[in-house]
Amino acid sequence: MAGKGKGGRNGAPTIVLRREEGGEHGHHGGAWKVAYADFVTAMMAFFLLMWLLNATSDDQRRGLADYFAPSNALGRSATGSGDPFGGSSPNSDGAMVSDAGAIRVEQGRAPVRLDIEDEGESDAPPETARPAPPQPPGEAAPQTSDAAPALPAMAEALPDPALRAELARREARAFEQAAAELRSAVQEDPALGDLARQLVIEQVPEGLRIQILDAERQAMFPVGSAAPNERARALLAKVAAVTAKLPNGLAIAGHTDATPFRGGERSNWELSAERANAVRRLLLDAGIAEPRLQSVTGHAERLPLLPDQPMAAANRRVAITLLRSQPAEASRAP
Repeated sequence: MAGKGKGGRNGAPTIVLRREEGGEHGHHGGAWKVAYADFVTAMMAFFLLMWLLNATSDDQRRGLADYFAPSNALGRSATGSGDPFGGSSPNSDGAMVSDAGAIRVEQGRAPVRLDIEDEGESDAPPETARPAPPQPPGEAAPQTSDAAPALPAMAEALPDPALRAELARREARAFEQAAAELRSAVQEDPALGDLARQLVIEQVPEGLRIQILDAERQAMFPVGSAAPNERARALLAKVAAVTAKLPNGLAIAGHTDATPFRGGERSNWELSAERANAVRRLLLDAGIAEPRLQSVTGHAERLPLLPDQPMAAANRRVAITLLRSQPAEASRAP
């Protein structure tokens, strides 16, 4: 809008110009910033979601889904409807009887038992096997096949000393098979192949003894520690897998070399016992039944593997013994 003043220099009129800004569109000046911030936030959330999906495993994603999934504490049984009380209600048709919570007996795996049968015998239970007919004293029973009679038949047909000797022979053969299986499992594992020389397996009067030895620059336990390293854990897992197939009791013993501890707070007695207990826990975690454990002891440096070299690395070892079910005298019987 233009207006005229009273006058300026030389009598010329003064012209004043006034400009008025429109205010109805002023509030839209920063709207694009809000929209852009929302877009950037959405893109950040999208890329974060993509990264999480790529960085997590299937089990972790399943656990997250289960955590956020709604749960019904009364409908955990597989009813198909998610309703409590087995999906039945007073208005349901039919009898008000449901077997959703009934105890069912299902056929499981056969219990582990000592293989006292010869190769080639059927898997029929001992009570269904036909016992050998009794023979006159001094006369050998005829052998119609390679299969041996079941344990109750053997107990009736053989005198006690002969039966114990036969059971001891079968047990020694089972120990030999377990030792061969363990050696093969360790040698075929690329990560444990070089540890085969640190695994000593032998039959002793007490049973089958499996010893895991230390070697120079290749120890199973860190110096002064009772926590086995990863390779020792993997080796003990192989031992547990083989020993779990036999029903014999187990004895675990820890040994150290003659290197003394500095200071009087700890000694090799504590270290050897702690390492034996660490092995016990690993065997239990691997599936060994706790009642099978007969003893867990630490012998310090008192029973060295190399008596003439008390500081040798091989003296630092852990011994796992599968105990015989028969006395040592029976194992030496003809």
